[in-house]
Amino acid sequence: MSDCRRVLLAGTGPVSVQLAVLLKKRWNCCVGIVGRESVRSESFFAALQQNRGQMRARIQNEQHRPLAGECRIDHVFRGYGAIAGEWDTVVLAVTTDAYLGVLQQISDRILRHVRCIALISPTLGSGSLVRQYMSGIQPDAEVISFSTYLGDTRWMRDRPSNEVITAGVKKKVYIGSTHLPSRSVERFCELYESLGIAMEAMPSPLEAETRNISLYVHPPLFMNDFTLEAVFGRTAVKKYVYKLYPEGPITQYLIRDMLAAWKEITETIGKLNIRGVNLLKFMIDDNYPVRAESISRHDIDHFERLETIRQQYLLYIRYASLLIDPFSEPDREGKYFDFSAVPIRPIFVNKEGDWDIPRMPKEDYYRIKIIQGIARHVGSDCPTIDRFIAAYERKLAEAARALEGESLSDAFAVQSFAEDVRLVCSEFHARGRRRWE
Repeated sequence: MSDCRRVLLAGTGPVSVQLAVLLKKRWNCCVGIVGRESVRSESFFAALQQNRGQMRARIQNEQHRPLAGECRIDHVFRGYGAIAGEWDTVVLAVTTDAYLGVLQQISDRILRHVRCIALISPTLGSGSLVRQYMSGIQPDAEVISFSTYLGDTRWMRDRPSNEVITAGVKKKVYIGSTHLPSRSVERFCELYESLGIAMEAMPSPLEAETRNISLYVHPPLFMNDFTLEAVFGRTAVKKYVYKLYPEGPITQYLIRDMLAAWKEITETIGKLNIRGVNLLKFMIDDNYPVRAESISRHDIDHFERLETIRQQYLLYIRYASLLIDPFSEPDREGKYFDFSAVPIRPIFVNKEGDWDIPRMPKEDYYRIKIIQGIARHVGSDCPTIDRFIAAYERKLAEAARALEGESLSDAFAVQSFAEDVRLVCSEFHARGRRRWE
């Protein structure tokens, strides 16, 4: 079992900087950071070198003071092949679709010494994927999944550097481990609770992964004609993720699909012997609250038992109630903070000079393909999820044709993620299929 004395952070994004500051400040452990060499990461590595390994995390709101601080990183590795030394804990702070690729770049010699791998922002099945990959290298390694990252952390000056700012912090995060009891889980719980974040331990990584709100809301919000046109089209008119039509994609039909997809995911994880979430309660109690005048406590608590049309009505009311921040202070004109004004980002040319797709929906494509693969494996129908994927893949093909002759990233290719799906489902077999039937 890991004592978290030597922690290697994989990834060179803002999350790694915030985590490095927390781990040095709270655990006083040896911390290293590694990432692939790229045009994007070059300014990060350069900033670290210029500041002699010094990192800083700032905060936007004073109540998040425990997350602020600075530290000097102990080791920096440019490229996964450059990792040296022995590391008892590896923290994967990369996008969920990169887990397998990162592990494959780390030498087995390094991985054999690892006692714990923590997944900061996984999707459904990520813990199973990592455990199955590690089974032939270090089968005793503990795999820990968090339900989601602890907040919203960004580069201080909108470009990779040694300084970040955390603008928001989650009220609650879930955690699950392959090893119970787990001293590592205890230490992470103590760390998060010292930051004012409630942490609930689940019986397994998979169960923690089901408590990520993105599983349930991102596919319907992004894999519809309205949003896909805003992402891949050439319109100059800005559209917004969480606004009602025509400013955003939210219509009664999107809400219908969101509810249907939630039920399909619930049925799928039910066949893995995992209790699903009350979607409305999860949205309101664990994510963003609304005023009691908008949705009653009774409707929240009994959401799962209500008829479909009432469930759709309540989900629509929830999004309508969050067009503004209902708990913000109005200005002299009576206007509240425009909470829903999150722009839909269009495709862009990345630092390597390739056309690329924003993290949302690129990462959501991976997320939903894995869910589809798990559903197929357990024999669960998912027609709504199938439609989301078909719509996205049609748009990928259209966009690739429209950009023919230009340099495109791999994100424009229709993918099966078959190897990841195979490893995830192999883990279910390894643990005994009869437990989920």
